[in-house]
Amino acid sequence: MSKEQIKVLIVDDHQLMIEGLRSLLEDEEGIGSVAGANSMEETLTFLEKNQVDVVLMDINMPEVSGIEITQKIGENYPATKVIALTMHDDISIITRMIKAGASGYVLKKTNMNEVIDALKIVHAGGKYLSMTTQNIIMDNLMSPDELMDGKEENKPVLSARELEVLKLIAKEYSNEKIGEKLFISERTVEAHRRNIFIKTKTKSIVGLMKYAIKEGLIPIHPEK
Repeated sequence: MSKEQIKVLIVDDHQLMIEGLRSLLEDEEGIGSVAGANSMEETLTFLEKNQVDVVLMDINMPEVSGIEITQKIGENYPATKVIALTMHDDISIITRMIKAGASGYVLKKTNMNEVIDALKIVHAGGKYLSMTTQNIIMDNLMSPDELMDGKEENKPVLSARELEVLKLIAKEYSNEKIGEKLFISERTVEAHRRNIFIKTKTKSIVGLMKYAIKEGLIPIHPEK
């Protein structure tokens, strides 16, 4: 293991999560500076001005998913490693995150010792999949080596917020009603709708619904 102090950036939309992790990490031997960011813009701005060895990345971000942020980090800061630290235990999310360039995947329900282990292993040049993640992969008949090699089909990734908007579109909610339901502006709803159509490569509501049902993003008969 490298004895160098690891510089960490925590990317999460919940500031309390950042502060809690920071307070725990700063007390650990081998961990140097620990900073936080709440969005892709804050993340890339921080990386532009500061050296970061490892990013702990949440996936469920409000505007742009952690998967997309991970891709941006890989494109612009290839020396910075990313570990997913998330509640998502779905095989498709795990696959997409690793394919986006993450060097590790750890679930938030784990203990702090595993987070520290993941940081040190990834910083030293290794890969880290938590035991729970490995079990999920095995249950889906995909080996960790296949996953790390990025052999899964590349599919468009909708952020958690975009999935919420998609489900409300399926219920025939207007932009105004979606905004009220999610406590966001109509303009933001329209931006999410536009991104959803672009990512899914669909041009109409009918086409979007067909895609969403086929991919299992919404049930065949959404409840009103």
